[in-house]
Amino acid sequence: MQIALIGTGRIGQLHARVLADHPMVDELVVADLDRASAERAAQALGARVADVDEAIEAADGLVIATSSSSHPELIRAGLRRRIPIFCEKPVALDVAETAELVEQIEASGSPFQLGFQRRFDPAYREARRRVEDGSIGRLYQVRMTAMDHTPPPESYVPTSGGFFRDAAIHDFDAIRFVTGDEVESVFADGGALGFDYFAKNGDVDTAVATLRMRSGVLGVLAGGRHNPPGYDIRMELVGSADAVAIGLGVRTPIHPLDRDAPTLERGWMSFLDRFADAYRAELNAFVEVAAGRAEIACTARDGLEAMRIAEAAWRSLAERRPVALNEIAPRRVEKEVWPEVNVR
Repeated sequence: MQIALIGTGRIGQLHARVLADHPMVDELVVADLDRASAERAAQALGARVADVDEAIEAADGLVIATSSSSHPELIRAGLRRRIPIFCEKPVALDVAETAELVEQIEASGSPFQLGFQRRFDPAYREARRRVEDGSIGRLYQVRMTAMDHTPPPESYVPTSGGFFRDAAIHDFDAIRFVTGDEVESVFADGGALGFDYFAKNGDVDTAVATLRMRSGVLGVLAGGRHNPPGYDIRMELVGSADAVAIGLGVRTPIHPLDRDAPTLERGWMSFLDRFADAYRAELNAFVEVAAGRAEIACTARDGLEAMRIAEAAWRSLAERRPVALNEIAPRRVEKEVWPEVNVR
């Protein structure tokens, strides 16, 4: 089959390597608004370069790895062709447009896989299995850590959607995936403690959120944009029969101070090295979906639910109160207004 890859930035280049090596991909066509970037990626992999419209028009499957703001337009282009689509998160930058696109995707019948790569990480999948088979027992708490190694540049912040929609949305999807449960309410707080340009753009660089699940399970997320020892993504689950951890190992970027603590190696530097295997697994899974040989592991509706949690967290931060998920409309509304955050 012929796959069109749109976007040849960091994540696009990783996807390109996976697709170029896949035995079921006969031809990889790459496109980017930066033609030189596309040409460099194509030359390294033996792929073909095309304009965006040309690449989509001839494709049997579409992979979208562009900036978040361009996702809706490219998704709609793929839907018009009725070809299988893989899109990096998010579907769109707000709940309203996400809900509209979800309805279009589901009505089209086109296979659509969203890029929440943690669903393909072996430890997250094992945690899900242990919750499902009861080996953890009655689940009490889920504790999550989400720290970037270095913050994004200031130019990125105004169009990112904010910390909860841009970064923590992965954690919001992960807690749904692992627990098989839904978030009922969110209480969040945050501030710009290290980098003033987040506050200038109404965003935060440090945040916490408590999540109450429908089952009564309590979740806690502590995250931020700067952790000098490295990129730190963890999840801990505590139940009546066992407690398990994801992301705890020799490359966990934190310095233990106990005398008998193990010596840790150099921490993860970015999401690309921490989740490289998971990214490969999700693209390989998409090729199987495009060939009609596998079920979709992460749907557009999963993206909508994660975005609703992120929006609830943002409202909670802005209004300094718990926000129930039923306050965040799951369908298209006439006009969606994001509250402004007064960062302290």
